[in-house]
Amino acid sequence: MLDRFTRPQMAEIWSTENKYRIWLEVQTLASEAQEKLGVIPEGTAAAIRERGNFDVARVDEIEKETRHDVIAFLTNVAEYVGEEARFLHQGMTSSDMLDTAFAVQLRQASDLLLEGMDELLTVLERRMVEAKDMICIGRSHGIHAEPMSFGVKLASHYAAFKRAKKRLETAKEEISTCAISGAVGMFSTISPEVEAYVAEKLDLKIEPVSTQIIPRDRHAAFFAALALVACSIENLSTETRNLQRTEIREAEEFFSAGQKGSSAMPHKRNPILGENLTGLARTVRGYLVPALENVTLWHERDISHSSVERIITPDATATLDFAVYRLIGVMDKLVFYPENMQKNLEQLRGLPFSHAVLLALTQKGMSREAAYKAVQKNAMQTWESEDKNFLDLLLADSAITEFLPESELRDLFDVRRYTRHSGEIIRRVLEQD
Repeated sequence: MLDRFTRPQMAEIWSTENKYRIWLEVQTLASEAQEKLGVIPEGTAAAIRERGNFDVARVDEIEKETRHDVIAFLTNVAEYVGEEARFLHQGMTSSDMLDTAFAVQLRQASDLLLEGMDELLTVLERRMVEAKDMICIGRSHGIHAEPMSFGVKLASHYAAFKRAKKRLETAKEEISTCAISGAVGMFSTISPEVEAYVAEKLDLKIEPVSTQIIPRDRHAAFFAALALVACSIENLSTETRNLQRTEIREAEEFFSAGQKGSSAMPHKRNPILGENLTGLARTVRGYLVPALENVTLWHERDISHSSVERIITPDATATLDFAVYRLIGVMDKLVFYPENMQKNLEQLRGLPFSHAVLLALTQKGMSREAAYKAVQKNAMQTWESEDKNFLDLLLADSAITEFLPESELRDLFDVRRYTRHSGEIIRRVLEQD
């Protein structure tokens, strides 16, 4: 995790101290369950609960000799607990503690990400409602298409983030599993009741078949959910960056007093946050492939997944968390320019209304082929001139006016026809699950 792109809240979740706290809690809960079953002496769990502790530096020191992080941790805890420590880790294998604790950390990270998603959706809802009646040009292939509501443009992104949040919620549930089943998952040295007890206390589900580890397809699904959130972030960021282009300038990142856009050109106001978000999104998506490759392991387990997860999990969750909150800031202060939206809408001198004319002609009895040819002829003349207006050309074309009188033609160029359902679209988006 780079400090530059990590919020303290997420850094704390992946800190060594937090990891060891969860490890200790898993061991303590397992001891409580073992004591209830009569496997270890009465009072053992209480001693572990009361005296159990760790020192990160001391664990590191022990690991230099043991070259095994779990043994180093247990050895350090034993130094605090005393005699009762001989019953620590009773019947367990390392992954019982590691995977169960990892599930707790993943859930903590998920909760933080979901909080951010809620804040982002709140900001997007406010801005799309604010822009509901702003009329702009819609574009396909980067070319002017038909008029639309700027609020509906934002509603599309709002809906995408709602879907992304739902996927993340599902992924959170999928990785919230506990596995305490022994060396190869056969419960040969530990009772399933221990697993059930720990799972209940940590609010986790029981992994039905854990071999020695929790199956990594669960984690792959989690990283896929992160990647799709990142895709939605990049999609919206790319849109705002394009809208800030000088020749478009329908929206712009807020430029604060004292901010500098370029080391060489004092006039520059660049979409640096959107560009940064695009890069962060690429990074998060890049972690999906290693997560998918972690699904295949040798027999009941190997540790080829371990080094991968130690890198990609803190990095992916921290980067995405940072990106979500950066996007919140961008959208909260994004500057709208309705006057430029209107200017761009008029740039092609009426051409975006060609579809309406085509349909009206077919409804009046002209064949679609003939109507398309007649409308396109006038459209191409508009494209190729510098001052001709599409409506004026249509009005001067007897092939058009034979079917459509002037009043009906002019009505087709009323921009309100295109935005009359904006409120309904936004309502549907807000009401979706």
